[in-house]
Amino acid sequence: MTAVSVIIPAHNAAATVADTLATLRSEADIIGEVILVDDSSTDDTAAVAAAAASRLALPLRAIPSNCRNAGGSRNLALTEARFPWLYMIDADDLHLEGGLRALLSKARTTPDTDMVVGAYRRRTDGVDRHFKTPNGYVAAGPVNASAYLEGKIRSIAVGSALVSKRAIGETRFPTRLAYDEDTLFWVRVMSEASLAVVTQPIMTYFVSSERSDDRFVVEPARRFLEWRLALRELAKSGIPRSSLKVREGLVALKIARVHYARGDLQTAARFLAVAEAAPKAPGDIWRCLRYRLKIATRRTFSARPTQLQRA
Repeated sequence: MTAVSVIIPAHNAAATVADTLATLRSEADIIGEVILVDDSSTDDTAAVAAAAASRLALPLRAIPSNCRNAGGSRNLALTEARFPWLYMIDADDLHLEGGLRALLSKARTTPDTDMVVGAYRRRTDGVDRHFKTPNGYVAAGPVNASAYLEGKIRSIAVGSALVSKRAIGETRFPTRLAYDEDTLFWVRVMSEASLAVVTQPIMTYFVSSERSDDRFVVEPARRFLEWRLALRELAKSGIPRSSLKVREGLVALKIARVHYARGDLQTAARFLAVAEAAPKAPGDIWRCLRYRLKIATRRTFSARPTQLQRA
């Protein structure tokens, strides 16, 4: 019954990788291999993983790499994978019992399905959020791809989806982007894939809000331009340019919000202008207006002299 290659990119994950592997134990009969890509670790990641896999009777294959990038490590494993279905999870996330079996069962019972997406829970700064159930998906790939970019359907967490090796083909993760690389990968895959969903929770993934926001504050202009070039490459996959413009606006608004929260009003205003120029849903129009007012208010109060200064 083995049918799945599990892919785990890992960098200095000795403290968490054994727990991640333990959560896969209940799915052992359908896992043909676990490919751990040990990416430039300076701790005992590979040794800890090997010991845990031996205890759990999981077929681990450790591959060393120097990618220094989760996408690059996944790409290496995608090339090495031997089984027809691929499941990716990070080395600090937790699989939920029966989730992989539910994904595979759906794939096998739904004709011509290339990809199955399930529910997931985000644990942000140690606090569990509600489960996010996939919604808005249809079977047709190009429709899903456009809706995904425009934020009209639930996003996919790496670890909540099963995808066929055939559907991935030569598609790979971007490796030089500071953010949104998973989105570009999934959009390319789903643009060609027949997709199904399950409502069963598949995994819990861990998020540090500070580390997540940090991606947007280092060289924001240069990184945004690099990302936008990669985004526009999706036009070659038949994605409408209107959807690409919507995505530009959504990401620019996110960057503006992070810079506003950190007090960099000048950068926040620049990215807000990009967001305002992009096509938007009514809710995003309101968000742009709200941040424009908030930036103007803070600028007004910061420029107003205090009573002590006037004296």
